This record gives sequence, structure tokens and C-alpha cells, in this order.
Amino acid sequence: MAVIVQYIVVRNGEQKMTFTSKKEADAYDKLLDISDRMYTFLESSKLEMGADQLEELAFFLAENRESAIGLLRGGKAGKKPVVASKAVVADKKRTPAPRKNAKGRSKTPAKLVIPAASGA
Repeated sequence: MAVIVQYIVVRNGEQKMTFTSKKEADAYDKLLDISDRMYTFLESSKLEMGADQLEELAFFLAENRESAIGLLRGGKAGKKPVVASKAVVADKKRTPAPRKNAKGRSKTPAKLVIPAASGA
């Protein structure tokens, strides 16, 4: 029997993504943290966008933060924008995070889940 270690990013009690390395899981968790803060920032603006559009824009800006930072500093974008994979976009559309407080969404840190070994 093989033992497989999986790192699962869980937000608001829902599984978002599964990774085989802790480094990748932590990076994705950080991306979601940035996306949450960007969503709160965009939501406080006078932009007239739906919640789904704001969430997609926040996620896009979080994914492409290096290019966005360069543009905001008056420079060039640097590299082509990263387009979210269809699986990630579909996952975000299927499982919108419920609001927990007035400031934005609550967050749950990434959790390490190691499946229990079945009997011999």
C-alpha cells in the first residue's frame, strides 16, 4: 500500500484545491489571502460591479500582482497576465465564499490532511 501526502487548502469549511507539496499549498493560500483583501478594497470603491465580477477581478489582480505592482509604480507590466485555469475559475464560481462579517470574508488557514491508513 502506498502512502500519499496531500495538502488541501480549505476556506470557509470548503476544499478549494489539493496539492502534493506544502510550498504550493502555502502559495495558493497566500494568493487567496491577497484576493480576499483585494476584494474588500474593490468592494469599498464606487465601482458598480456584481459580486462575481468583483471576485474574478480580485483573483485576477492577486494572480498578476507583480505586473500590477509594476504598472502602479509607473513602469511596464513585465510579462503576460496569468489567466486562471478553467478548473480554478469553475471552482470559484461553484463555491462562492459566504460572508461572515461586515469587513469581508472570514478565512480559514490551509490545513494539512493526511488520510488514515486502512486496515491491513
